[in-house]
Parts: sequence; C-alpha cells; structure tokens
Amino acid sequence: MDILRAEIEYLYAQGTLPTQMAVHARHAFREFLEALTLGQVRAAEKQDGQWRVNAWVKQGILLGFRLGELEESGSGGLSFVDKDTFPARHFSIADRIRVVPGGSSIRSGTYVAPGVICMPPMYINVGAFVDEGTLVDSHALVGSCAQIGKRVHLSAAAQIGGVLEPVNASPVIIEDDVLVGGNCGIYEGAQVRSGAVLGSGVILTRSTPVYDIVREQVYRATADAPLIIPENAVVVPGSRAITKGKAAEWGLSLYTPVIVKYRDEKTQGSIELEDLLR
Repeated sequence: MDILRAEIEYLYAQGTLPTQMAVHARHAFREFLEALTLGQVRAAEKQDGQWRVNAWVKQGILLGFRLGELEESGSGGLSFVDKDTFPARHFSIADRIRVVPGGSSIRSGTYVAPGVICMPPMYINVGAFVDEGTLVDSHALVGSCAQIGKRVHLSAAAQIGGVLEPVNASPVIIEDDVLVGGNCGIYEGAQVRSGAVLGSGVILTRSTPVYDIVREQVYRATADAPLIIPENAVVVPGSRAITKGKAAEWGLSLYTPVIVKYRDEKTQGSIELEDLLR
C-alpha cells in the first residue's frame, strides 16, 4: 500500500494529466478503487485511541473524479449518467450483504461488510466504510468517506454527512453499537462514540453545543477537534433560552442536543429488539 499511496499522491499533485499519463493514472486508480472497496484502505482509521484522517485516500477519490468521463448506465425504466470511474456496486450471495429491492444504490469505492442490511431506498457514497451487522434503513444516507462501525442502526431518514474537501478534514464517524434515530443529521466531522443513542431528530454539527445534564458539561467542536459524543450517551433534541435582547423579550430559544442519561439496562433492552429485524 505504500507504493500505491505514493503513486496516488504523485498523480493527484500533477493536476490535469496528459493523455499518456492519464492512461497510467486510470490503471493506478482501478487498483486504488479495488482496495477501497475491499476495505484494505479507508479514509480514516483509529490509531492509539484517536481517529486519524488518511488524506491520500481522499486524494485518490478526487483523482477518480478528475479522470472520469460521463457515461450512461442502467436498465429497464431506470437510467443514470455518472463518471465512469465510479460505477454502482453489484452484489452476490457470496458477499453476505442484504440489499432489499426498491431503489437503493451503493457506489463502487465503498466498503460494505458481511451482515450489513440495506433497506430501500438508501444510498451509500464513495469512500464510506460500513462495518459488520449494521442496518441502513429506508431513506438513510451514508455520505462520502463516513465511517460506520459494527452493529450500528441508521434509522429511517438518518443523514450521515460526507466530506471530500479539504482532504485533511475529518469525516463523520459513528462507532460500534450506536443507534441513530429517525431523521437525525450528523454532519461536519462529528464523532459518535460506541454505544451512544441519538433520539429521533437530533442534529449534530461543528457549531452545535451539546449539553450533558448528567455530567454537567458542555461539549463543543474546537479548531483542532470535532464535536464528540461520549460513549453510551443518550442524546435527545432540546433547547436553550436566549437571555438577551429582543429574543429574550419574545421568549425565544435555540435548538440544542441534550444528553439526558447514559445507557442502562432499559435502554439496552429496547435496542436489542432490533435483532429481530436481522
């Protein structure tokens, strides 16, 4: 992979490529795309307890967009036009992945592990990593380069934001055994640690403060670190009052997520019901 990495970094740095070099670049990109699809490389990975961005992987994806040309695809009543470097993935029984009929799409360059269930319609974009036993429910989105752990439930209409540029920006990361409720939105590199539960409608961004009424702390993103939701936190939508100016006179408040408790036996019992879907 060190050789492949060096080649991708070199080709990305060249900008617009002459024809002969573009032919070589396409060969290198196909090797890169296969490694990405097999999970041999990924946009971010955990090292010594901290998530690190692999910027060269994002460079490889962007190189693919640069090299790609528009082509038509599809069959029957469905037709698509996209870059030929990122065709839709096709699955077989040997992959041990359930993709239920009904309008879902998964791009090449995504890693989808055995045991993943995809309920229609849903979409997984290039560079995403979806680990074993995860359920991606109807109308859910897994954005480019998002990292999804084992046994995660992305409920209906959950939106996991993607990021390609800048190449050193951290993607959204959902660790193992997280439950993401319906209509949740997780964006701008937010990280949700193992075992957390996000109630329906929770929105997490870099500018979102999260109030922990159990530990009496406020979690925020900083210039050097993303917003991080602690392990086993149970987060629900809340609000905080505006205390100054006309907004205070009008009694207005702003949305904010609130950690109301940490996972216990009752919470665990309700989550275990999801096993029946598998």
